[in-house]
Amino acid sequence: MNKDFRGNDRSRETRVNERIRTREVRLIDENGEMLGVMPPMRALDIARDRNLDLVEVSPHAMPPVCKLMDYGRYKYEQAKKENEARKNQKIITLKEIRMRPRTDDHDVEVKTRKIQQFLADGDKVKVSVQFRGPDMRHPDIGRKLLDGIAEELKGIATIERSPAMEGRLMSMIVSRAPGWEPPKKQAAPAAGKNKSAQAAAETEQEPVASATEQEPVASATSEATETPGGSQEQ
Repeated sequence: MNKDFRGNDRSRETRVNERIRTREVRLIDENGEMLGVMPPMRALDIARDRNLDLVEVSPHAMPPVCKLMDYGRYKYEQAKKENEARKNQKIITLKEIRMRPRTDDHDVEVKTRKIQQFLADGDKVKVSVQFRGPDMRHPDIGRKLLDGIAEELKGIATIERSPAMEGRLMSMIVSRAPGWEPPKKQAAPAAGKNKSAQAAAETEQEPVASATEQEPVASATSEATETPGGSQEQ
């Protein structure tokens, strides 16, 4: 086991520059080339000459392996990658839809569409039928209801847990079927574009004036004009 000069076990924390206190290190440069085995102080001098950090990358090797790098930039890039991974990570939650054994068909359709929305978001859904009083004597009604919903979700959902009684609830769990993609929503056209299209349509529909309407026809009887001699010609 590698130990520092004080005899303590090596920490799992990444050691950088002066914190590397082993007797020897195997040094790799910033381009991945092996520079050989040397004391850590000599490796640190090389790192400073190149304006880089000496970073211990394999503390349990014999001797430990160190690499020349810009440690601040390396930590920044690692944190950026972790943030991107967290953004792209989808947390699957378990939603629940409840109904009664004698829920009417319209409400069942509404709840089935809601289940599809949950599945489209990548969530799992627990579909439950709640029994009360006399309904407890007819569990077959609840099972029939859940079987009908499962049939409606065929191709969309996978039954992860078949209908089973849990006290006064009969429940099943469904998840999104592999390969199923929810239909993409079509974006509504902008209001400004609608107005422009409507104005263009109205312009196209407006009749074009004829040449006769644009140019008035001269009268057959011309107006009298006065000649220089004072007489009038018609």
